[in-house]
Amino acid sequence: MNQNLNSSLTSLRNRRAFLSSRKIGNIAMTRFVFLCGAILFCPLALFADSEPTGEVVIEQPSRIELEPGEINLVGARAVQQLVTTGFYSGEETRDLTGEVEYVSVHPAIAKVDGSRLIPVGNGETTVTAKVAGQESAVKVTVTNVEVLTPVSFKHDVLASLTKADCNSGACHGSPSGKGGFRLSLRGYDPPFDMVTLRTEYFGRRTNIVAPDESLLIKKPLMQVAHGGGRRLRKEDPMHLALVNWIGEGMKLDSEEAPSLVKIDVYPKKRILWEKSPRQQLYVMGEFSDGSIKDLTDLTVFSSSNERVAFASPEGLVEKSNRGETTILARYLDKMSTCEISFLEDVDGFAWANPQENNFIDTLAFAKMQQLQILPSELCSDEEFLRRAYLDVTGRLPRVEEATVFLNDSSADKRAHLIDQLLETPEYAQFWSLKWSDVLRASSKKFNEVGTHKFHEWIKNVVYSDVPLNQVAYELLTASGSAYENPAANYWRASREPDEATEVTAQLFLGIRIQCAKCHNHPFERWTQDNYYGLAATFARIGRKPVSDANEEVIFMKNDGEVTQPRTGETMKVHLLLKGDVEVPADTDRRVVFADWLTAADNPFFAKATVNRIWGHLMGRGIVDPVDDFRDSNPPSNAPLLAELTQQFVNNDFSMKWAIRTIMNSRLYQLSSEKNDFNSEDEIYHSHASTRLMTAEQLLDAICDVTGVREKFAGVPIGTRTVELAEPPADHYFLKVFGQPQREMACECERSSDSNLSQALQMINGPVIQDKLKVETGRLQTAIKAGKDDVTIINEIYLAAVSRQPEEVELNAALEHIKSSAERTQALEDVAWAVLNSKEFLFQH
Repeated sequence: MNQNLNSSLTSLRNRRAFLSSRKIGNIAMTRFVFLCGAILFCPLALFADSEPTGEVVIEQPSRIELEPGEINLVGARAVQQLVTTGFYSGEETRDLTGEVEYVSVHPAIAKVDGSRLIPVGNGETTVTAKVAGQESAVKVTVTNVEVLTPVSFKHDVLASLTKADCNSGACHGSPSGKGGFRLSLRGYDPPFDMVTLRTEYFGRRTNIVAPDESLLIKKPLMQVAHGGGRRLRKEDPMHLALVNWIGEGMKLDSEEAPSLVKIDVYPKKRILWEKSPRQQLYVMGEFSDGSIKDLTDLTVFSSSNERVAFASPEGLVEKSNRGETTILARYLDKMSTCEISFLEDVDGFAWANPQENNFIDTLAFAKMQQLQILPSELCSDEEFLRRAYLDVTGRLPRVEEATVFLNDSSADKRAHLIDQLLETPEYAQFWSLKWSDVLRASSKKFNEVGTHKFHEWIKNVVYSDVPLNQVAYELLTASGSAYENPAANYWRASREPDEATEVTAQLFLGIRIQCAKCHNHPFERWTQDNYYGLAATFARIGRKPVSDANEEVIFMKNDGEVTQPRTGETMKVHLLLKGDVEVPADTDRRVVFADWLTAADNPFFAKATVNRIWGHLMGRGIVDPVDDFRDSNPPSNAPLLAELTQQFVNNDFSMKWAIRTIMNSRLYQLSSEKNDFNSEDEIYHSHASTRLMTAEQLLDAICDVTGVREKFAGVPIGTRTVELAEPPADHYFLKVFGQPQREMACECERSSDSNLSQALQMINGPVIQDKLKVETGRLQTAIKAGKDDVTIINEIYLAAVSRQPEEVELNAALEHIKSSAERTQALEDVAWAVLNSKEFLFQH
């Protein structure tokens, strides 16, 4: 961080030369900001460059295991994917699926094709996997092989169209379809798809007499022109399912046909080293009649981190780089995941056994040790001081505060500082700003009076450390005057059931459920029924004005229902993962929902809330984005998130407990300076996250360093930016640096993107330039008081970066002042250089 300061100060020769250096230095600064923004959003990989997958090394396993452990093949079209695992010393496993020899004792009953088992005749047999002198066998039972089970429209045809990506949002699953051919997105509406495929355009898309001549077959095979390119290959499972369905008369599924209940992908978890760079998966589906069937062929596989591994259509996961990935298996609207880690021995790596301050360190360091990532050293006292003040209070430490802390030699001074900061009004002001942002506290939503009352209410509950589940309960069940009960303003911002559903799910469940409004979520388990069942919770919220036309009263209505638009069904109140619930007519549906949401065993609220707090302090959530929990966006450290959640619940949902616990961990206190073993890590917190200060923090920091407060309309002089009840209507500096306007309940509304306007504001904008010249400001007051150059420079450094200047920095500044015709202007140059340094602009 100091390098930017050194280079800027060394160039202080004269005013003209210095102005030139401003432009050069800040081009570098702008590039740095841009690169930091890119790093924060890079995929979950440890290395940027992909390398080709190596070959599996068999060697001599201690034993092998063939899966599934018992196989039942029912009907001529049944199939079973086999997976063989080798076990080696030290609990190492290798996927040997493609390396072993498979032998069926009775090939006339079941035969092996590659690593897939196919029925031939009824009876029982044994299939054995053999390699390197080791064997593993499974019993196989084949029944009803003489029965050609009809192709299921829902479970085979729609699954085939989904796997071929024909019904994706970019293809025929878009709202308007493609080329006059429209399917429901990911097969969420089977009746609609049946009409489209069987009868639309007089059945021209299909040919029962000659199925291979159907446009539905020829186009994805590219036998005729197809804008979507090749989607099928002859004799692949998707092709066969579609051809056979057409040839069998395009029949509907019978009412008695079993429905798919769930799927499971296996193996559930694998840790693989260099000698095993791939893993075969298989998927089993459980149906309503109790039957189990291999669904691997028509399952869609995707990797959460393709820079670590790719998943082939056949379910073969192949390594690209060292790291972790979660594989999402999707079969229609059913999903299952497995976790795969590809590890390597890193040359020169040796675990340093860093001190563990609490359970956070224990679980975080265990993950790092496994991945051979070495955490950075502890940050300096100067870095910790600045980091703690910015994270807890949103402001820089004052010169006298920095002096006291840096001169304190006690061993527990960091913990003491954390406790001290959490009891300040500034803590409540800053963290109420964070909650006000996502709760959309603004005059556009509440009106001015409501906004101020709501902001004060939030500030009080934060300062008093009201349990966050209680805060959520009060918000969700609030009734009465929005002025007398400020929590009721929550329902002034969310005025329709749909809006209330989406905002509440994102805020308190950590789920972005918006996609399920129009169709089943394509990459998550949530369906339209889930969405509109949640919406039913908020269908009876009434609002009426009182004597003051700008005031509203929130109350429970006696009527109001939500209808599922696709089925026309009147929805019951639905609780995710629990199901529909009956709510008596005289009971507020919101109370039923809030009781469920804020219970200690709720699977969403505590996890989403503590992850949000973690993200604010650490610069990145364990699940990131912090409000986007889904199977395809796994946590970077699931055991850590689970334990943090449980202890958050055990400590009465206390935000102060969460902040204190995280900040007291060694993990939080690591330096931002990387080492050779963590330079590529951006997800496991092996070093502190370097991030640009927020708009409010930055403006307040400039005011603190210059000693000149910003003036805002309608509030007393001296009011800090983080104290404002809502964003100023038209403040260019804050807007340029990404202050949200509180239109959305998403953390993403606060822009973290860097741009040229930010650099120009810092280089020549009025905020810095004007404040440095104010007669009553820090710099001009020090000059008029007759302070010497060294004293003034030291004070600027302490105010801006919480440390004394290094000798090279001090000498560069003094040399510039000495060579300048005007001392005042030269000191302004020094202050400007410090304010434009990366060390000042960034939290680190």
